[in-house]
Amino acid sequence: MAKNNIGPKRLVVGAHYGVKDWLAQRVTAILMVVYTVVLLGAFLTAQNFSYEGWASLFARQWFKLFSAVTFLGLFYHAWVGVRDIWMDYIKPVGVRLFLQLVTIACLVAYAVWMIQILWSV
Repeated sequence: MAKNNIGPKRLVVGAHYGVKDWLAQRVTAILMVVYTVVLLGAFLTAQNFSYEGWASLFARQWFKLFSAVTFLGLFYHAWVGVRDIWMDYIKPVGVRLFLQLVTIACLVAYAVWMIQILWSV
């Protein structure tokens, strides 16, 4: 009897990764929209259009945390999208792994830079 990969006993690998990534993309996109609306509202209602005015906005602890969470969501959003591009269009495994590692390194560097900038205000 030959092994049959059709039907209820077939081997399914990674069946739920797509749903998790799809949901992560939507949640992080909503987070970025909310952040954009808050930032736009702060801009439109600002009295002080100088560096000091923007620095005072970003000096508030809640806004630093909101910004950090939003940017970390942005980096995760970017990771899911770029990873999917690498998986879909780069077939040689070594090249794909290299590109994924470069992408991860860049996103981690951006996250460290973002935290450094936010907490220096």
